[in-house]
Amino acid sequence: MKNVTFISAIVMSAVAITGTSVLAAGPGGREPVSFQELDADGDGQVTQQEMEAHRTARFTEADTNGDGMLSQEEMQAAAQKKASDRVARMFENNDANKDGFLSQDELPKPRRADKMFDRMDADNSGGISEQEFADAKDRMGRHHKKKHQKSNASDN
Repeated sequence: MKNVTFISAIVMSAVAITGTSVLAAGPGGREPVSFQELDADGDGQVTQQEMEAHRTARFTEADTNGDGMLSQEEMQAAAQKKASDRVARMFENNDANKDGFLSQDELPKPRRADKMFDRMDADNSGGISEQEFADAKDRMGRHHKKKHQKSNASDN
């Protein structure tokens, strides 16, 4: 029973981290966009100008008072709108019986939970020790830091 509770906690933590990352991305963030969204003229090529125009449009949409700056409130409102839109899409895509509720059976299955668990279980014992958990957390932190540094370097 302990393993079930522990695994559930890991999965919930991963979901919370993913959700927070999506909210934190906000306007000008690194949330993925579709090729079609970026290819504004539909010519099958994305130019640097189209990418900049998309970024500017996201900023302008979030800058609700039009002062050319984003306040904390504007960014929170933009993040809340994104979260609300995601929830609406989740219900649209997963509420099979259209009753306005998502049962556990209707929730999407985690895509890489098994792989993540296997990577964390370094000694293949079938359980994750406190040390394995700390090591995985440390690796993830270094990965995100490295990714963030690379992203910032490409912005310059």
